[in-house]
Amino acid sequence: MRTILSACALAMLSACSQHPSNINDTTEVSFDENRFRQDIKILSSDEFEGRAPTTKGEELTLTYLSEAFSAMGLKKPNGKDYLQAVPMVTYTPSEQQQIQLGDLAVKYRQDIVLSSRHDLANIDINNAPLVFVGYGINAPEYQWNDYQDLDMAGKIAVILVNDPGFALPDSGKFNGKAMTYYGRWSYKFEEASRQGALGAIIIHDTKPASYPWSVVENSWTGAQQDLANTEQQSKRVKVEGWMTYNIAEQLFTKAGLSLSTVVDRAAASPINLALNQNASIAFANKAQYSNSYNVVATLPGSTRPDEQLLFTAHWDHIGIDPNKQGDQIYNGALDNASGTAGILEIARQFADQANKGKPLARSLTFIATTGEEQGLLGSRYYAADPIYPLDKTVAVFNLDSTNVYGRTLDYTIIGKGKSELENYLIDALKSQNRTAKSEKYPEAGGFFRSDHFSFAKKGVPAIFAGGGSEPVDEATAQYKAAMQIKMKGCYHNVCDEYREDWDLSGALEDLAIFYQAAATLGNNNDWPGYYKGTEFNALRPAKADAMQ
Repeated sequence: MRTILSACALAMLSACSQHPSNINDTTEVSFDENRFRQDIKILSSDEFEGRAPTTKGEELTLTYLSEAFSAMGLKKPNGKDYLQAVPMVTYTPSEQQQIQLGDLAVKYRQDIVLSSRHDLANIDINNAPLVFVGYGINAPEYQWNDYQDLDMAGKIAVILVNDPGFALPDSGKFNGKAMTYYGRWSYKFEEASRQGALGAIIIHDTKPASYPWSVVENSWTGAQQDLANTEQQSKRVKVEGWMTYNIAEQLFTKAGLSLSTVVDRAAASPINLALNQNASIAFANKAQYSNSYNVVATLPGSTRPDEQLLFTAHWDHIGIDPNKQGDQIYNGALDNASGTAGILEIARQFADQANKGKPLARSLTFIATTGEEQGLLGSRYYAADPIYPLDKTVAVFNLDSTNVYGRTLDYTIIGKGKSELENYLIDALKSQNRTAKSEKYPEAGGFFRSDHFSFAKKGVPAIFAGGGSEPVDEATAQYKAAMQIKMKGCYHNVCDEYREDWDLSGALEDLAIFYQAAATLGNNNDWPGYYKGTEFNALRPAKADAMQ
C-alpha cells in the first residue's frame, strides 16, 4: 500500500496546523514508506553481498542507484553516466600471521589485527622497538606533543584510543568529553606516519573507542581499501592495526609497567616511553588496483545552477567474510542502505516539484559515496577532486543510518554548535514540534566518522543529523526498547539486516526535515559558515565572524 504523507500529516501532531508547511513554496510533498522500505530491503539483500567496493555487490548497487536517478530524470554530471571513478587499491593481508610482541605470541583476530597499506608481497619486520606514545597526538594549539624528542624511524608506536579529554573531561584538556579529531584512529595512523614510524598499533578499549572488539575484528580483517595514491602510500607506516586491552596489559607488565597507571599519566600530560621490547611481524600481503565509484546525480537549479547543495550517503558496507562461520554477509541494512534509500526518497520529492515547474534556485546534487567504511574514501576523493567547485558548494547534508526506532520528540545534530547550517534544520523542526539536541555520546567522535567530515575539512558547512533519544509516547518507548535488544551488537556485524518490523515513521519525519532545510536554503542567497572557535572557522567563517 502506498503511504502518502504531507509535511503536516507526517508529523501527526495537532499543533502542526499552526505551522503551515513552507516546504518548497508551501507545496506539500509525499513520502512513500513502502518505496523507502523497498530500497532498504533490496540494497541490503543477500544478492548485493554486503556492497563491498570493487565487488559484484558494487556492480549491482551502481546499477540500482543509476536506474533510480535516471527514472527521476536527474542530470548525469559527466553527460554519460552517473559515475565518478574513485581510484582504489585493495590490500588483503594473509590470515596466517606470525606476530611476536616481546615474548608474547599473539593470535591474529583474537588478540590483534594488523594490515599494511603498502604494495608489498610480504611484510617482514624483525625486532622493531615498541614505543608507547600516549595518545599519539601532536597538537601545537593544545600545547601537546606525545612525540616530543622522539626519533620513530624503525620503531612501532603503541597508542591509546580517543584523546585526553575523554579521560579527564573536567580538566579543560582538548574538548572535554567530546572527542576531537585527534582522538580518531585515522589521525593516529596519519600522525605516526608523519613521525616516520615503521608501524602503529592502537590499544582497543571499549568505552573510549565507543565500540567493542568485535567491530575492530570485523572491520579491520580481510580486504582493506584505500585511495590509490603512490606518494601517500610510500609515507604510510608499514604496518598498522589494533591490539586488545588484555594483550596490552600483558605487554606493559612484561615491561615492568602498570598499563592503568601509564594511561593516567598519558591523560595528564604528553608522554612517551620505550617499552624495552621488540616486535616481529610477518605476513603475506596482496595489493590490487581498480576503480570503485561514487554515484552522482544533479537536479539543476533554475536561476543559480552553479551554486550547489549536496546530499550524501555512503552506499558501501563490509561485504562478505569467507572466514566467518555461519552467516558471512554483512548486509549493512541500517548502515547504510537506510541512508542511501533516504537520499533517493528526498531526490524523488525535489524531482517531482521540479517537474511541476517549481525547481529550486540552486542546484541539488545527490552523491552516494563509496568506501566510507574504509576511511571516508569516496567523499575524500570527491572533496579533493570535485565535480562541482567547492567554493560554489553551499552546504552538505549527510544521511548515515536513519532512525528505525520510531518517532521522537527531539532531533540529534552530531557536533551541534559547529556551523550556521544547523539553523536550517532547527527551523524546520518547528513544523513537527521537535527540538534539536547534541548527540548523547560526543565522546564517540561521531562528527569525524562519516562522509560530511571530508567536506568540513575543506571548509564546506556539512551536517550529520537525524533521529533522537526521546520516544514520542510510551508505546514507541516500549517498541524502541524491544528493537534495541534485537539490534544489540549489530553495528558492523552480520545481523545488521532489514527487518519488516522496523518502525520507519521517525525516519520519514527526518527526511521531511532534511527536505525543508534544503528547500529553504536552496531558494535564498545565504552562505552558512562555521562558528568561531570551531576547527573550520578560518576556512569559511560564520557571517558575524566574517564581518569582524
